[in-house]
Amino acid sequence: MQPSDFSPNSAVDLGARKAAMEREAKQRAAESAGRTNPYAVIVDESNFQAEVLERSMSVPVVLAVLASWSEQSKQVENALDALSVRSGGNWFLAKLDSEASPQLMQALRVPSTPMIIVAVQGQIMPGPAGPATEDQLRDWLGQVFGALAEQGMLPPGHPGTVEGEPGAEEPQGEQGAQPGDPSVRPVDAEAQEALERGDFEAAATAYENAVKADPGDTESKLKLAQVRLIGRLQDVDPESALQVAAENPDDVAAQRRAADIDMYGGKFEDAFDRLIDTVRRTADEDRDQARTHLLGLFELLPPGDPRVGAARRKLTSALF
Repeated sequence: MQPSDFSPNSAVDLGARKAAMEREAKQRAAESAGRTNPYAVIVDESNFQAEVLERSMSVPVVLAVLASWSEQSKQVENALDALSVRSGGNWFLAKLDSEASPQLMQALRVPSTPMIIVAVQGQIMPGPAGPATEDQLRDWLGQVFGALAEQGMLPPGHPGTVEGEPGAEEPQGEQGAQPGDPSVRPVDAEAQEALERGDFEAAATAYENAVKADPGDTESKLKLAQVRLIGRLQDVDPESALQVAAENPDDVAAQRRAADIDMYGGKFEDAFDRLIDTVRRTADEDRDQARTHLLGLFELLPPGDPRVGAARRKLTSALF
């Protein structure tokens, strides 16, 4: 396999994105309750350049092209989530909804879903299409990373392996994350039950209580932020919300909604910059609302994430 250059059309179909958000809501809610992968992001035309091509300059990106209705896609997604978490950051997983991104599907020449593509150093290599087990995916990725290491194509410092340090935690899959499973934290079981009945407020309350009981519980803080984000977006139309924000740059509520949409779409830096710019333009209560919302969005990324550090420095500059 030879890598090939790729330059997709950067336009985003907001209507398709809205449909994708609706299809993904239940899945993302479940992730909030115990299956979060800090090394994965959902991509579409709007963030493919940054999250796949640009990111691949520093770490390999495995792009999973999936269909939300397909059980085969779900199985491949679960297997890749498990592998990427155990990688400890050796590579990053990007998930592409085939129905939400028709332009990318055409540009990538995807014959069928699920399909795996590897991006490295800004170039892409098509991989297998169709169903695959975790062992099959591990073996295939191991062969790819090994070949890339021999050719000197991996980013500096990459070990050339699929998995990271021995003993890295494996995420709880569909079977292991059910309420009542002794391996699941009680707060996750409680939140999962609430999310399954669509009660985002109850799920958030469960995690709020966990954080109050243990302020150092970073896992519950992360999941609380995720539940709150998904809950805020349940009745939001992305296209109209982004249009209102573009037409009203000083409307703090509009900018907060738009920043939520950015975060949900994986455009973390865009969300942070949007609210930092709002802080610069506003004062008093409006400024404090924008700042507080931004601090809440920081909780959606793992502790120590460099994107949060960079945004905090920008926020300090905007405030003072």
